[in-house]
Amino acid sequence: MQAMLAAFFVLLFGLGAQAEPLRVEGLRVVGDASRARVVIDVSHSPDLRWFLVRAPHRLVLEFNDVEYRHEDEPVKPRGLVTGIAFGPAGDSKSRLVLTGEGAFVVENLEILKNEDEPGHRVVIDIVAGSDRQFEAALAEQIATTAGTDASAKPAERRFTVVVDPGHGGADSGAKGVSGIYEKTITLAFGLELKKALEDTGRYEVHLTRDRDRFLRLDERVKIARRHEADLFISVHADAIRHRNVRGATVYTVSDSPSDAASAAKAVRENLADQIAGYASEGAGDEVSDILTDLVRRETDGFSLRFAKALVGQLSDEIGMIKNPHRFAGFQVLKAPDVPSVLVELGYLSNVRDEEQLRDVKWRAQASAGIVAAVGLFADAKMGQAD
Repeated sequence: MQAMLAAFFVLLFGLGAQAEPLRVEGLRVVGDASRARVVIDVSHSPDLRWFLVRAPHRLVLEFNDVEYRHEDEPVKPRGLVTGIAFGPAGDSKSRLVLTGEGAFVVENLEILKNEDEPGHRVVIDIVAGSDRQFEAALAEQIATTAGTDASAKPAERRFTVVVDPGHGGADSGAKGVSGIYEKTITLAFGLELKKALEDTGRYEVHLTRDRDRFLRLDERVKIARRHEADLFISVHADAIRHRNVRGATVYTVSDSPSDAASAAKAVRENLADQIAGYASEGAGDEVSDILTDLVRRETDGFSLRFAKALVGQLSDEIGMIKNPHRFAGFQVLKAPDVPSVLVELGYLSNVRDEEQLRDVKWRAQASAGIVAAVGLFADAKMGQAD
């Protein structure tokens, strides 16, 4: 990449440039999947403009008369910044394009004079955001710079559900009595549930995964927050030693588990990253401060309300375990601002449950129960029903 960048800047902008072209002398990225800072070291205060582009989500910085002189190792993307590219823009201009891991918000972009040495630096802070926030920034950009179609109103936001098929990739989850893996069952059910919800015409629905791939637990939470989900449903199918135990269970998050079995279930699920050979990046950091805890209280209330509706609807559609609403400290349910439940559809260690989980008609019944519960919850949460 370094050779390409050097050739691009020197050959394209080194010839015919002004007496003192802008020299890019350094570029570095720090941060993680939720926040990143990009610092560009330049010889003097640059003539710079920036704008956003979607599909994928990108931040574009456009410079006049650039000469690249950075001699260190090529810069690698990191965390929230998944791509760094340079390209010509015509009329002695160049563009630096930063691609984000999903939607983001430009929190700060400023040009600062170096205190102890010659030159300036461009400092950019971006944080993970939602598609709505990114689209709002785009709309403001259009209204400010182009004025085209500024009167167009954004589409009305629909109730948003994120469905999370548990496990995947290197993390196979539980293994059924016939040899089928939990990751296969949860993906099939997740795809079917997404379609069932979309067929109502009421909801915007997203999956955390739509194929057999591994996701860290914190990544699943971030996907829900990125889409500003009104509801997060994580789908699982466990296996335990007692093969006579069967039936569905609905879990919500709590620091104090409802029973020993639920505590053990949470421990197994929270170890998914380590079992697959990965470590969560900063898992739990987003739920540590006091303000977030206050938000969590309201969110937990919504989660309990949906769990109650879900137990009621699923009891009419499929068999459930005794005391079907349980709770424990599931990491995947800890989005502070997204009502979340984990649905255990049944036990792959039980012959009858596994047969049902493999049956398309039974899964359709289970989906119907969840869709009905989502409808009740959405009506209540959006103020359409008592």
